[in-house]
Amino acid sequence: MWLEELTTPYYAFRDAGAEVTLASITGGPIPVDARSLGPRGENDASVERYLDDPKLQAEVATTPAFTAVDPSSFDAVFLPGGHGTMFDYPENPQLAQLIERFDREGKVIAAVCHGPAGLVAARKPDGTPFVAGRRLAAFTDSEERAVGLDQAVPFLLETRLRELGALHEGAGDWEAFAVRDQRLVTGQNPASATRTAALVMEILNEGGS
Repeated sequence: MWLEELTTPYYAFRDAGAEVTLASITGGPIPVDARSLGPRGENDASVERYLDDPKLQAEVATTPAFTAVDPSSFDAVFLPGGHGTMFDYPENPQLAQLIERFDREGKVIAAVCHGPAGLVAARKPDGTPFVAGRRLAAFTDSEERAVGLDQAVPFLLETRLRELGALHEGAGDWEAFAVRDQRLVTGQNPASATRTAALVMEILNEGGS
């Protein structure tokens, strides 16, 4: 996981008065990409806040598996990214089922950077890909090549989403960019986490789940 993609939305939601539950694929500590954590004073503001927040650090270190959490009481699901999610998210049928359930129930589904990898296996009730015909953003092929990991990931996320029929939108490399399509919210890269979280709260504040 890229740390900023968790800490930024986490604090945005908490500061807005929302309750937040962290969960992971298998439970236990969430693996954090060491490259997303710099020396003190050199990180995104939300990461600096995290470094002074033993409560959140403990939550990151002791998550339940998401399959052990009852989704019925939640209004939204938010999928942070990080290159590890490209391996953990797409082939997880339980995650695909969770996305499908939230879609059917009209709940908010959000993801940022590589987080939209968690959408690729989900389907609509008619069996077509969940992302087909939907506007969304995700880590771009250009950004993947720029970080030199285009050969390390199992697939290029932008390309895969387009192949599934998604209406992928994006800005320049590393620019903050997020898209809302009804109750689906997606952001392009770590810098987009703030805008992605704000769009989630915008929907929730419109009323209802």
